Amino acid sequence: MKKAEVGNVIEFRDGLQGVVEKVNENSVIVDLTYMDNYRDLELEQKTVVNHKNYKIVKVTEKA
Repeated sequence: MKKAEVGNVIEFRDGLQGVVEKVNENSVIVDLTYMDNYRDLELEQKTVVNHKNYKIVKVTEKA
């Protein structure tokens, strides 16, 4: 399984998406404000997702 990197967009738990802000050994910290309907869902701004529980939907280009 390929781990996400900082800046990648991932999808997890029933279609939620977010931008990876930090990569840890077993998980990533994700900014959920990436989603257009973020405010409607009444979610916290950030969450932690285990590497086993997401898929990468957009890879950012490295400089």
